[in-house]
Amino acid sequence: MKVNLKIFRTFLFVAVGVSSFTACKKYDNPPPVFEDIKDFNGTQRKVIVISIDGLSGDELQKAVPTNLATLQKNSKYSFNTLPTTSNAAGWVSMLTGTGFSKHQTSADNFERTEHGDDEEHGEIVNFRNVLDYVTQYKSVSTAMVTTWDELRNYVRNADYAPDVNSDLAVKDSTISLLSKVNSLGTIMVNLRDVQKAGEDGGYTVNNAKFKSAIDKSDEYIGNIVEAIKARKNYTEEDWLVIVTTNHGGSNTDAKSGFTIVSQPNLKEYELKKSGFNPVLFQGATARAQVGNDNNLYDGGETKDFTVQMDVKLNVNTSYPGFLSKGSDLLGQSMTGWLWLQSGTSWGTVIGGTRNGGKGKTQISGGSNLTLGTWHTLTMVVKTTGSPATARTVTTYTDGVINNSGDILATKNLSAIDALRVGYKNVDGGGTNLNMHAANLAYYNAALDATTIKNAIGLKDITKHPNYSNLIGFWPMDEGSEGTYFNKASGGYNMSLSGDYKWNYLEDFYAPGTNPEPITAKISIPTATSDIAALCLYWMNIEILADFNYDGKPYLNNFELEFLKD
Repeated sequence: MKVNLKIFRTFLFVAVGVSSFTACKKYDNPPPVFEDIKDFNGTQRKVIVISIDGLSGDELQKAVPTNLATLQKNSKYSFNTLPTTSNAAGWVSMLTGTGFSKHQTSADNFERTEHGDDEEHGEIVNFRNVLDYVTQYKSVSTAMVTTWDELRNYVRNADYAPDVNSDLAVKDSTISLLSKVNSLGTIMVNLRDVQKAGEDGGYTVNNAKFKSAIDKSDEYIGNIVEAIKARKNYTEEDWLVIVTTNHGGSNTDAKSGFTIVSQPNLKEYELKKSGFNPVLFQGATARAQVGNDNNLYDGGETKDFTVQMDVKLNVNTSYPGFLSKGSDLLGQSMTGWLWLQSGTSWGTVIGGTRNGGKGKTQISGGSNLTLGTWHTLTMVVKTTGSPATARTVTTYTDGVINNSGDILATKNLSAIDALRVGYKNVDGGGTNLNMHAANLAYYNAALDATTIKNAIGLKDITKHPNYSNLIGFWPMDEGSEGTYFNKASGGYNMSLSGDYKWNYLEDFYAPGTNPEPITAKISIPTATSDIAALCLYWMNIEILADFNYDGKPYLNNFELEFLKD
């Protein structure tokens, strides 16, 4: 019977999935697995995910209601799950295991609005949802229970998707499925009343309607957990209960969320980002960049600006570019600006080829940089006179001036290229970039030497004397998913792509990073994309590289607690 169900699903996937998952890349997946999921103690693993949309970790932490508090006692939990960009974006991340920088879906109709995260490779890649993987590789049925029609349609491959019109009906339908469908293996449950209550009076427990909706959602969760325990085969099942949110707060001002991953054998443990967690930019593909800045970071013809970044160069190599708002450097031809490494030195190259100006002016930066050590690099561009009589670039290393030069002949630094951290081609030079970066700051003013020197190592950017000129600031230590969050007013987030890796550097902080306590031997910042990874992990489905997951199955760090001989 189970084999027939799988054959039916294979046919259904071919019939429906061809139009639903038309990605440019073709995936070679392993053959389906037909056996039941057995843990070492002989039980069948199953997962339920319950999302309380709109509930932030901060607000939940102020007053954790009864049933969530009970689940928390046997869980790995976080009240600081990374925020997502919208209602739909959070759900797509939960279901696909990818961050927004990959799936690029934020509209309520669940349609992708942009192309790829790399302007050089604009192909659209669609990502399969977790229920699709579950039904391909395991002989269980799946369900999606939500009042949100568009979400139900997005997950139309679920075996059960009842049409409901209230959270009460969501709860009742979930309980009905749990009591009647023995084959149920993975179920997604969406509670939306908290989100609605937040729209009427604010997303805070100080709003009585919001607090009441949280308590009612908690009551429903208690009812659902009891229904799981009442299943006739419960003693032969091993349920993982995940309670989370698509994001905290409103759709237009998303806050950090929360995650509670509960199972009876788990010991209570708070998941946190411990210490310092920057990205390692390695090779030619790893990068972070602003997709569209609406010319905010455009160098222009007379604009003054300052760019500063903490950098740790790890290998001796020449000449990869590593920070830029401009084109590759090919011979004498380039437009915009870029920073490059030359062994244990660095420098900046300026050009205006596309704008009819001089193609290349190189200003050397500091020499004898210590590899494997953090340095603060700064570039200042200043125009003198009106009309301009000079335009000067000055470089600093650790607050000490290096060199300066006139770039008036470049005429215009405007470039269509994105503001990018990561490799840029410099005359076909080395691609062996190996660098950590942090605290990228962009000011729309030319900072003076004294200000630069005095602010080296400043831990609170809001205390900078030119904070009002700060139009982009990226701490770069999120530790998870694929987004650098901008902390400056009016600026833009950066999307990560390519072969980047988040590293845990413990207490090896960059100069401008505010130290966080070392709370664990491992650092586990949580993200919405982790939900899909946790589901597949619990269902004993291998997460292959072709899945392109950002999410982490972090329960694998705690297996001694629940794997029984």
